[in-house]
Amino acid sequence: MPVLCDTQIRELVHIEPFAGNEKRKGVVSYGVSSYGYDVRVGTKFKIFTNATSGGTAIVDPKNFTNDLFLTIDTAETGRDHIIIPPNSFALAETVETIEVPRDVLAICVGKSTYARCGIIVNVTPLEPEWRGKVTIEISNTTPLPAKIYANEGIAQMVFLKADRVCATSYADKGGKYQDQAGLTLPMVDGLASVDSLASVDSLASVDSLAGASAELSAIPANTRGSCCGGHRQHQPSSH
Repeated sequence: MPVLCDTQIRELVHIEPFAGNEKRKGVVSYGVSSYGYDVRVGTKFKIFTNATSGGTAIVDPKNFTNDLFLTIDTAETGRDHIIIPPNSFALAETVETIEVPRDVLAICVGKSTYARCGIIVNVTPLEPEWRGKVTIEISNTTPLPAKIYANEGIAQMVFLKADRVCATSYADKGGKYQDQAGLTLPMVDGLASVDSLASVDSLASVDSLAGASAELSAIPANTRGSCCGGHRQHQPSSH
Protein backbone atom coordinates (compact mmCIF):
# COMPACT_ATOMS: atom_id res chain seq x y z
CA MET A 1 0.00 0.00 0.00
CA PRO A 2 2.14 2.92 -1.26
CA VAL A 3 1.96 6.46 0.08
CA LEU A 4 0.95 9.18 -2.40
CA CYS A 5 3.63 11.78 -3.11
CA ASP A 6 3.01 15.49 -3.71
CA THR A 7 2.40 15.16 -7.46
CA GLN A 8 0.01 12.23 -6.95
CA ILE A 9 -1.93 14.13 -4.29
CA ARG A 10 -2.38 16.98 -6.78
CA GLU A 11 -3.57 14.56 -9.46
CA LEU A 12 -5.69 12.08 -7.51
CA VAL A 13 -7.12 13.79 -4.40
CA HIS A 14 -9.54 16.69 -4.68
CA ILE A 15 -8.63 19.27 -2.03
CA GLU A 16 -10.25 22.70 -2.11
CA PRO A 17 -8.66 25.16 -1.59
CA PHE A 18 -5.32 23.57 -2.51
CA ALA A 19 -2.13 25.22 -1.22
CA GLY A 20 1.40 24.68 -2.49
CA ASN A 21 4.47 23.68 -0.51
CA GLU A 22 6.04 26.97 0.55
CA LYS A 23 7.40 28.68 3.66
CA ARG A 24 5.17 31.30 5.26
CA LYS A 25 6.79 33.51 7.88
CA GLY A 26 5.15 33.56 11.28
CA VAL A 27 2.54 30.96 10.30
CA VAL A 28 2.12 27.31 11.32
CA SER A 29 2.85 25.62 7.99
CA TYR A 30 0.19 24.16 5.70
CA GLY A 31 -0.20 22.90 2.14
CA VAL A 32 1.06 19.92 0.16
CA SER A 33 4.28 18.30 1.38
CA SER A 34 6.51 15.55 0.01
CA TYR A 35 4.20 12.73 1.09
CA GLY A 36 1.15 14.38 2.62
CA TYR A 37 -1.01 17.46 2.89
CA ASP A 38 -1.04 19.80 5.89
CA VAL A 39 -4.60 21.01 6.45
CA ARG A 40 -5.57 24.27 8.15
CA VAL A 41 -7.96 24.67 11.04
CA GLY A 42 -10.85 27.01 10.28
CA THR A 43 -12.35 29.82 12.33
CA LYS A 44 -15.13 27.86 14.10
CA PHE A 45 -14.39 26.05 17.36
CA LYS A 46 -16.43 24.24 20.00
CA ILE A 47 -14.58 24.26 23.32
CA PHE A 48 -15.59 21.66 25.89
CA THR A 49 -17.17 22.93 29.10
CA ASN A 50 -18.48 21.05 32.13
CA ALA A 51 -20.82 23.92 33.10
CA THR A 52 -24.03 22.80 31.41
CA SER A 53 -27.65 23.81 31.77
CA GLY A 54 -28.39 20.33 33.08
CA GLY A 55 -25.84 20.26 35.89
CA THR A 56 -22.85 17.92 35.97
CA ALA A 57 -21.63 17.04 32.48
CA ILE A 58 -21.45 13.43 31.37
CA VAL A 59 -19.58 12.61 28.19
CA ASP A 60 -21.94 10.35 26.22
CA PRO A 61 -21.06 9.55 22.58
CA LYS A 62 -24.75 8.81 21.96
CA ASN A 63 -25.94 12.14 23.36
CA PHE A 64 -23.18 14.72 22.92
CA THR A 65 -25.06 18.00 22.79
CA ASN A 66 -24.28 21.66 22.24
CA ASP A 67 -24.64 22.58 25.91
CA LEU A 68 -21.35 20.77 26.50
CA PHE A 69 -19.53 23.39 24.43
CA LEU A 70 -18.78 27.07 24.20
CA THR A 71 -18.81 27.94 20.49
CA ILE A 72 -16.45 30.60 19.19
CA ASP A 73 -15.92 31.86 15.64
CA THR A 74 -12.76 33.93 15.33
CA ALA A 75 -14.22 35.54 12.22
CA GLU A 76 -16.73 37.15 14.59
CA THR A 77 -14.45 37.81 17.57
CA GLY A 78 -11.76 39.46 15.43
CA ARG A 79 -9.03 37.37 17.09
CA ASP A 80 -6.58 35.13 15.25
CA HIS A 81 -6.77 32.38 17.88
CA ILE A 82 -8.81 30.70 20.58
CA ILE A 83 -7.77 29.47 24.02
CA ILE A 84 -8.26 25.86 25.14
CA PRO A 85 -8.30 25.62 28.95
CA PRO A 86 -5.95 23.24 30.80
CA ASN A 87 -6.71 19.54 30.32
CA SER A 88 -9.64 20.31 28.01
CA PHE A 89 -10.29 19.98 24.29
CA ALA A 90 -11.95 21.64 21.33
CA LEU A 91 -13.67 20.47 18.18
CA ALA A 92 -12.88 22.36 14.99
CA GLU A 93 -13.17 22.07 11.23
CA THR A 94 -10.67 22.19 8.40
CA VAL A 95 -10.53 25.05 5.94
CA GLU A 96 -10.19 22.44 3.20
CA THR A 97 -12.88 20.22 1.72
CA ILE A 98 -11.47 16.81 0.81
CA GLU A 99 -12.74 14.11 -1.54
CA VAL A 100 -11.00 10.76 -1.01
CA PRO A 101 -10.70 8.48 -4.08
CA ARG A 102 -12.24 5.01 -3.93
CA ASP A 103 -8.86 3.24 -3.74
CA VAL A 104 -7.31 5.59 -1.15
CA LEU A 105 -7.39 5.77 2.67
CA ALA A 106 -6.28 8.96 4.46
CA ILE A 107 -4.61 8.89 7.88
CA CYS A 108 -4.27 12.05 10.00
CA VAL A 109 -1.25 12.85 12.18
CA GLY A 110 -0.57 15.93 14.27
CA LYS A 111 1.89 18.65 13.36
CA SER A 112 5.19 18.74 15.23
CA THR A 113 4.83 22.43 16.16
CA TYR A 114 1.73 21.72 18.27
CA ALA A 115 2.79 18.25 19.44
CA ARG A 116 5.92 19.72 21.04
CA CYS A 117 3.64 21.97 23.09
CA GLY A 118 1.57 19.07 24.44
CA ILE A 119 -1.31 19.71 22.05
CA ILE A 120 -2.64 16.54 20.45
CA VAL A 121 -4.74 16.41 17.27
CA ASN A 122 -6.96 13.42 16.58
CA VAL A 123 -8.92 12.51 13.44
CA THR A 124 -10.15 9.05 12.54
CA PRO A 125 -9.18 7.73 9.07
CA LEU A 126 -10.90 9.26 6.06
CA GLU A 127 -12.42 6.26 4.32
CA PRO A 128 -12.55 5.65 0.55
CA GLU A 129 -14.98 8.06 -1.17
CA TRP A 130 -15.53 10.13 1.96
CA ARG A 131 -16.25 13.79 1.14
CA GLY A 132 -16.50 16.97 3.20
CA LYS A 133 -14.73 19.25 5.65
CA VAL A 134 -12.94 17.31 8.35
CA THR A 135 -14.00 17.65 11.99
CA ILE A 136 -10.90 17.53 14.15
CA GLU A 137 -10.37 17.14 17.90
CA ILE A 138 -7.66 19.21 19.56
CA SER A 139 -6.63 18.19 23.09
CA ASN A 140 -4.67 20.42 25.46
CA THR A 141 -2.85 17.88 27.63
CA THR A 142 -0.98 20.53 29.61
CA PRO A 143 -1.90 22.20 32.93
CA LEU A 144 -1.80 25.60 31.21
CA PRO A 145 -4.08 27.41 28.74
CA ALA A 146 -3.14 26.78 25.09
CA LYS A 147 -3.51 28.94 21.98
CA ILE A 148 -4.74 27.49 18.69
CA TYR A 149 -4.32 29.73 15.65
CA ALA A 150 -7.20 29.87 13.15
CA ASN A 151 -6.51 29.61 9.41
CA GLU A 152 -3.09 28.01 10.03
CA GLY A 153 -1.76 24.47 9.84
CA ILE A 154 -3.10 21.95 12.37
CA ALA A 155 -2.50 18.40 11.06
CA GLN A 156 -1.14 16.38 8.14
CA MET A 157 -3.14 13.98 5.99
CA VAL A 158 -1.22 10.98 4.64
CA PHE A 159 -2.88 9.24 1.68
CA LEU A 160 -2.43 5.47 1.26
CA LYS A 161 -3.25 3.94 -2.12
CA ALA A 162 -4.62 0.40 -1.95
CA ASP A 163 -3.53 -2.45 -4.21
CA ARG A 164 -7.17 -3.27 -4.92
CA VAL A 165 -10.36 -1.23 -5.00
CA CYS A 166 -12.66 -1.86 -2.03
CA ALA A 167 -15.99 -3.66 -2.54
CA THR A 168 -17.91 -1.10 -0.43
CA SER A 169 -16.87 2.52 -0.01
CA TYR A 170 -18.01 5.08 2.56
CA ALA A 171 -20.29 6.58 -0.07
CA ASP A 172 -21.77 3.17 -0.91
CA LYS A 173 -22.87 2.56 2.67
CA GLY A 174 -24.22 6.10 3.09
CA GLY A 175 -21.92 7.02 5.95
CA LYS A 176 -23.48 9.45 8.46
CA TYR A 177 -20.63 11.96 8.17
CA GLN A 178 -20.70 12.06 4.37
CA ASP A 179 -20.70 15.55 2.83
CA GLN A 180 -20.52 17.28 6.21
CA ALA A 181 -20.22 21.01 5.56
CA GLY A 182 -18.25 21.78 8.69
CA LEU A 183 -17.84 21.08 12.39
CA THR A 184 -20.12 18.14 13.24
CA LEU A 185 -20.86 16.62 16.66
CA PRO A 186 -20.88 12.83 17.24
CA MET A 187 -23.76 10.90 15.72
CA VAL A 188 -24.91 7.32 16.12
CA ASP A 189 -27.02 5.60 13.47
CA GLY A 190 -30.69 5.39 14.47
CA LEU A 191 -30.50 8.20 17.02
CA ALA A 192 -31.68 11.78 16.52
CA SER A 193 -28.87 14.13 15.55
CA VAL A 194 -28.02 17.35 17.35
CA ASP A 195 -27.32 20.74 15.86
CA SER A 196 -23.83 20.85 14.38
CA LEU A 197 -23.10 24.45 15.25
CA ALA A 198 -24.48 27.12 17.57
CA SER A 199 -22.76 30.43 17.06
CA VAL A 200 -21.51 32.81 19.70
CA ASP A 201 -22.91 36.11 18.47
CA SER A 202 -20.51 38.48 20.17
CA LEU A 203 -17.66 38.92 22.58
CA ALA A 204 -20.25 39.84 25.20
CA SER A 205 -21.65 36.32 24.94
CA VAL A 206 -18.22 34.89 25.62
CA ASP A 207 -17.77 37.20 28.60
CA SER A 208 -21.13 36.23 30.08
CA LEU A 209 -20.25 32.56 29.90
CA ALA A 210 -16.84 33.21 31.37
CA GLY A 211 -18.42 34.67 34.48
CA ALA A 212 -16.97 37.20 36.86
CA SER A 213 -13.40 35.91 36.66
CA ALA A 214 -11.28 37.83 34.18
CA GLU A 215 -8.37 35.44 34.23
CA LEU A 216 -8.31 31.75 33.37
CA SER A 217 -5.75 31.27 36.12
CA ALA A 218 -8.44 32.05 38.67
CA ILE A 219 -10.58 29.06 37.71
CA PRO A 220 -10.53 26.43 40.49
CA ALA A 221 -9.03 23.08 39.58
CA ASN A 222 -12.36 21.28 39.94
CA THR A 223 -14.03 23.52 37.34
CA ARG A 224 -11.35 23.61 34.67
CA GLY A 225 -12.88 23.55 31.25
CA SER A 226 -16.05 25.27 32.46
CA CYS A 227 -15.20 28.53 30.74
CA CYS A 228 -12.79 29.67 28.15
CA GLY A 229 -12.34 31.78 25.05
CA GLY A 230 -10.09 33.77 22.78
CA HIS A 231 -11.42 37.13 23.89
CA ARG A 232 -8.37 38.05 25.93
CA GLN A 233 -4.94 36.74 26.68
CA HIS A 234 -4.83 34.79 29.94
CA GLN A 235 -1.89 34.45 32.28
CA PRO A 236 -0.78 30.88 33.00
CA SER A 237 -2.15 29.36 36.18
CA SER A 238 0.20 28.77 39.05
CA HIS A 239 -0.47 25.02 39.34
